[in-house]
Amino acid sequence: MLRMKEKIAYGLGDTASNIIFQTVMMFLLIYYTDVVGLSPALVGTLFLIVRIFDAITDPLMGAMADRTKTKWGQFRPYLLWLALPFGLISILAFTIFDLSDNGKIIYAFATYSLLMIVYTAINIPYSALGGVLTADPKERVSVQSYRFVFGMLGGLIVAAGTMPLVEYFGEGDKALGYQYTMIAMSALGVVLFLLCFAGTKERISPPPQQNSTFKQDLICLWQNDQWRILCLAGLLLLSGQVLRGTLAVYYVKYYLVRVDLITPFMTLGMIGSILGCALSQMVAKKFCKIKAYIALQSIAAFICVISYFVSSHQITLALSLFFLWSFFLQMATPLLWAKMADTIDYGHWKTGVRITGMVYSAVVFFIKLGVAIGGALAGWLLAFYGYQADMEQSETTKHGILISFTLFAALGSVLVAFVMRWYTLDNDKVDKIHHALQQSTS
Repeated sequence: MLRMKEKIAYGLGDTASNIIFQTVMMFLLIYYTDVVGLSPALVGTLFLIVRIFDAITDPLMGAMADRTKTKWGQFRPYLLWLALPFGLISILAFTIFDLSDNGKIIYAFATYSLLMIVYTAINIPYSALGGVLTADPKERVSVQSYRFVFGMLGGLIVAAGTMPLVEYFGEGDKALGYQYTMIAMSALGVVLFLLCFAGTKERISPPPQQNSTFKQDLICLWQNDQWRILCLAGLLLLSGQVLRGTLAVYYVKYYLVRVDLITPFMTLGMIGSILGCALSQMVAKKFCKIKAYIALQSIAAFICVISYFVSSHQITLALSLFFLWSFFLQMATPLLWAKMADTIDYGHWKTGVRITGMVYSAVVFFIKLGVAIGGALAGWLLAFYGYQADMEQSETTKHGILISFTLFAALGSVLVAFVMRWYTLDNDKVDKIHHALQQSTS
């Protein structure tokens, strides 16, 4: 059994990651449209192109991590090597220079591309690290629960702190405010990555005789049918989740018409996420992980649909439903990531090849495609419904923001619940696989 100290140290790595990831999800679109002055359609295209390119690099990073051999292990070294570059590039992504309109577009593409590349290079090894800390299925859920509780704490810092810090540092200059805010956030992220590196230990290694090529790894990966199901689920889940998360600021600012509630709204959602993640392990102990995951996605979709019928004057109800959506959706997240570790064991048992980095990176590849689609949809839908930056919106635009934030987002969770009906790695089957693997190595 892992000590709590190590679980916390691992969780701090996701706090660092989410300080950037949640900032991008919540504020980068509105930063580009309302501060830099880019059109929402252009930003949607930027998100799609860069994130697709970034997703393609995931399997390459996973293969590289699987073949890394150092005194610190396969995956931990990347936290040490890349913490500072990640922090510096994050600052550049939220820095404006005196450029022409075309220059701003080129700069946005360049810095956002670099940010996503370095995020891949540090986050893929970090994610894979969670699969080699322990072989115990219950401990894996516990590790992922700690990870996402602390990850959502990073999101809470972003949700509660970003706008107040922008106002504090900028004193009316939003561009300067965002830059100084990211300097503070990035410095914290670098420290947390280093604490994660220092406080964790890798305990599971591939068979010493394993010497597969990248092509062989891909073949083994495709033979893992349970991995394929998780990939499709991740794609669908993040498409809806990112669409809703990206449009949350617009929903509050333009549909509810309460700019003053942006920070409380986002903060309340993060508190719901933290509580949901914290209770995930309890759910996994009492119920089948597969059935629980399907039920939680169904509940999240239902809450999105209900939100469509909330009027712009029902502020308390809107806040409550966003809290509940975050709570139930994120209660399912540790279960999904624990399943990834189970599919690694399943693939090892089925093919004889253990490819921890490849499995995680390939699932993240599809998750990032979902992020790309969700982010692009947000920009395109805003443009489609006639959004005009930082001004009073038409009733058509307001309704477009509402339907995109609620009904379109619900579709992602509905499809995920449907797809997961074909996932078969329940606790009994995972235990049998572990027993077989132990016998084969003894």
